Amino acid sequence: MVVLGIETSCDETSAAVFTDDGILSNIVASQEVHTRYGGVVPELASRAHIRLIVPIVNRALERADMTMSRIEGIAVTYGPGLVGSILVGLNFAKGIAYSRDIPWTGVNHIEGHIFANYVNESEIRTPFISLIISGGHTQLVHVKKLGEYEVLGKTRDDAAGEAYDKVAKMMDLGYPGGPLIDKMAEEGDEKFIAFPRPMLKEDNYDFSFSGVKTAVLYYLKKNKPELLRKHQKDIVASFQAALVEVLVDKTIRAARDLKINNIALAGGVASNSYLRKMFIRRCDAEEFTLFIPPPSLCTDNAAMIACTGHFYLKRGERSTFDMSPKPSLNLS
Repeated sequence: MVVLGIETSCDETSAAVFTDDGILSNIVASQEVHTRYGGVVPELASRAHIRLIVPIVNRALERADMTMSRIEGIAVTYGPGLVGSILVGLNFAKGIAYSRDIPWTGVNHIEGHIFANYVNESEIRTPFISLIISGGHTQLVHVKKLGEYEVLGKTRDDAAGEAYDKVAKMMDLGYPGGPLIDKMAEEGDEKFIAFPRPMLKEDNYDFSFSGVKTAVLYYLKKNKPELLRKHQKDIVASFQAALVEVLVDKTIRAARDLKINNIALAGGVASNSYLRKMFIRRCDAEEFTLFIPPPSLCTDNAAMIACTGHFYLKRGERSTFDMSPKPSLNLS
C-alpha cells in the first residue's frame, strides 16, 4: 500500500510517502515567522499551512517519484495540536480521499511519535517503554503492542520542551529554546548550580518541570547581570542536567519495575544531544536496549504519520468524513 502522510498539528507543514518497503520521501517546512514572537502564534501558523500545504505535498510526491494517481491511502494528524493548524491538513486529506475515492485515516500525533521508531525499519519489538518528549507533551508510555498503550505517567504542568523554551526566553536566548540551550550547554559546567530535580524521588512516573523553571527564574533575579553574562553557559547546562536526570531516571525505573528490556525515545526533545548521551550511558550500564529515531524523525514530520496510517490502513481501519480536529486528544 502506498500512503501519503500529512502533518500540520503545529508549526511544521509536512508531507511524506510511505510504502510496504518503507519511506520514500519526507518533506518538512518549518515556519520561521514565529521566531520574532518567542513562540507559536496559532493564527499565523494556520495561514502558513494554507500557503504551504499544496507545494509541500507536491514536493513529497516528486521526491518519491510518485503521482497522486498512485496513492492508495491517506494518513493525517487529527490531534492533539492547534485546532486551526490541524484543520488545514485534515480537510486537505479529506478532499483528496473523497475526490479519489480512496481510504484514509486520522492519526493521533502522539502515537505518530511512537511510530517514528519504525519509519526506518527499526528492530524494536513490543513490549517497550516509550518516553515521548515534545514541545507540549511529556509522557511515559507502556507500549504493550502497537495500537495498545498504557500511559504510566505524564507531566503535571510544563512539558520538558516548554521548560526549555521558557528558560531560553527568560535568558533572551531566542526561540525555539531547546536546540539553543543544547548547543550552549555543551561548553557549560552542568554542576555549577544544583537546580532541583522535581518529583525525582516520588513513587510514581509523573513529571513536573515548572519547579526547575522557577528555580532558574529566581536565580536570574537574585544575581547581578555581570555574573549571569559570565556564567550563561553554566546556568543553561545546570538547568538541562536537572531536567534530563529526571527524564532518564523515571524512564529507567519504569522499565525496571515492569521488567521490560526495550526503551524507545520519541518527540522533538529526543533530538537533544545531552539527553541522548545520558540515556545511552544509563542503558549501557544497566543493560537496557535503547532505540532513538534520527533527529529528523524526532521533530514533527509526516513520515511518522504516514507510517502510523500505513499500519492501520493495512489492518482495514478507516476514518469517516465526520472526523473533526481534536486539539486535546490523549493517547489511549
